[in-house]
Amino acid sequence: MERRDFVAAVAAGVARWDPGASPRGQPRRRHTADRPTVGIQVGAVSFVDEGTDKVLDEFRELATINTLFLATFTYGRGIAGRQLRGQPLPDHGAQAYDDDFRGGNFATPHPQYYRETSIVPEKAPEHPGYDVIADVLPAARRRGMRLYCWFEDVFRRDVPGFDRAAEIDLHGASTGLACHRNPNTRNFWLGLAEDYLRSYDVDGLMWGSERQGPLDNALAASHGGGGNGIGCFCPHCLDAAHRAAIDVDRAREGYLALERWATALRAGQRPTDGAFVTFWRLLVKYPELLAWERLWNEGLNDTYRDLYRLAKRVAPDKGIGWHIWHNNSFSPFYRAEQDYAEFARYSDFLKVVMYNNCGGPRLAQYVRNAHATLFADLTPEQVLPPTVSRPTTCCARPVARWPAPARGCASGPVSTSTFPRGRTTRRRSRRTCTRRCGQRSKAAPTACSCRASIRR
Repeated sequence: MERRDFVAAVAAGVARWDPGASPRGQPRRRHTADRPTVGIQVGAVSFVDEGTDKVLDEFRELATINTLFLATFTYGRGIAGRQLRGQPLPDHGAQAYDDDFRGGNFATPHPQYYRETSIVPEKAPEHPGYDVIADVLPAARRRGMRLYCWFEDVFRRDVPGFDRAAEIDLHGASTGLACHRNPNTRNFWLGLAEDYLRSYDVDGLMWGSERQGPLDNALAASHGGGGNGIGCFCPHCLDAAHRAAIDVDRAREGYLALERWATALRAGQRPTDGAFVTFWRLLVKYPELLAWERLWNEGLNDTYRDLYRLAKRVAPDKGIGWHIWHNNSFSPFYRAEQDYAEFARYSDFLKVVMYNNCGGPRLAQYVRNAHATLFADLTPEQVLPPTVSRPTTCCARPVARWPAPARGCASGPVSTSTFPRGRTTRRRSRRTCTRRCGQRSKAAPTACSCRASIRR
C-alpha cells in the first residue's frame, strides 16, 4: 500500500474515534462535537529540524491532522530520534543521523513532582533549552489541534537512580527494564503525569509499555530476541507473590526448567515427546509459571489504573489512554493478555498500533521465534496461519526464506491466497497488484480497483 493510500485509510478508520470519550460514569474531556480524530505521533526533532509552523501546516494540509501525540519522554530513539544509521534518510529535515541519542524528558521537568522516586527526571540533552510542549502547544491551539503528551516505558541503565527501580531476572541480575511494582518506578510515572497535567494546558496523556511477561519472554513470543527478561524476582514482586499465595521457590524452579527447555530447543535438540507436549507438561507440573505471568501483567495493569486515577483527580476533563504494542497484531499469547473490556474500566481511549511493518518482517521474525521453541514440531509455514486474524492470508515464499527484518524497514512480503489447510497456491499465470492490495487476476488486466498496475 502506498503511503498516501495508507494515510487515507487510517483517517477513515479513526473517523468515529473520540479520545475524550470516557467509560460510563466518568467525566468527559472537552472536545468538538462530531469531530473525527486524525492523529499522528511526532517528536521534538521534527520541529527543531524543520520549524514548528511548517510541520504543523504540512500535517494539516497533507493528512488533515487535528491531534498530536507529542513524544515528551523516552530514552528510546523509536519515537524521538532521527532515522537509524543504515536506513535511508527522508526527503525532508536534517540530513543527519543521531548516533549519540540519549533521550529523557523533552519538556521541562519540575522537581516537586518527583520527590517520591529515586529516578532522576533528566532533561533530554538533544535540544538544549528547548521545551517541546511550550513550543508546540500555542501553535497547535492556533490551528485548532489537540495535543496529548505521549510518553513510553523506555529507560537507560545509566539514568541516575534507575538501579533502585530495575527489574530483577531469574538469576538475580538487572534486566535493564523498570519493575512495574517497584514504588520508585510507579511514583516516577505518577510524578511525570502530574507534571504534564499541572504544568501545561495539554488535552491529555498517552502512555505505552511495549513489554510482555516472563512466560512470553521465555518463549520469545515477539519480533525481538528471545530468552531474556524472565522476571521480575525483585523484593517487591516476591512480596506480591507471597500475598497472592504463590510459591516463589516453585515459580523459580519452573522458570529455570522452562529456560533449559527453550535453550535446548533453540540449539536444535528435539525432545522425544515433541516441543508442545513437553511445554504443556511443564505447565501442568509448575502452575506457578502462569501464576507468575499473571503477577507480572497485574503489575502493569496496576500502573494503568494508578495513572488513570491520578489523571482524573488532577484534570477530570482531560483524556488519558494507552498505546498498545504491535506485538498484539501477531502474538496470540500477548493478545490474550490485552483485555479491551477490562481496559474500559480505566481508559478513555486505546491507540492500538497498526502499520505495515507488523505484517511483514516483524511477523516473519515472530514466526521464526515461535517456531524455534513452542512450535518446533511444525514447519514455519504451519506456524503462520494461527497467528493472523485471517488464516487464508499467507506469503507466497516460505517463511524460512523471508528476509530478516531491518530496523526501521517498512517493507513486507506480498500477500497471496492460501487454502484453509495452509497450502500456498502456486503462482502460475496469476498476476498481483503492484500496490499489494491483494487483488489477483488470471485474465491479467492492466489495473486493479486501487488503480495500480497488475504484474506477475
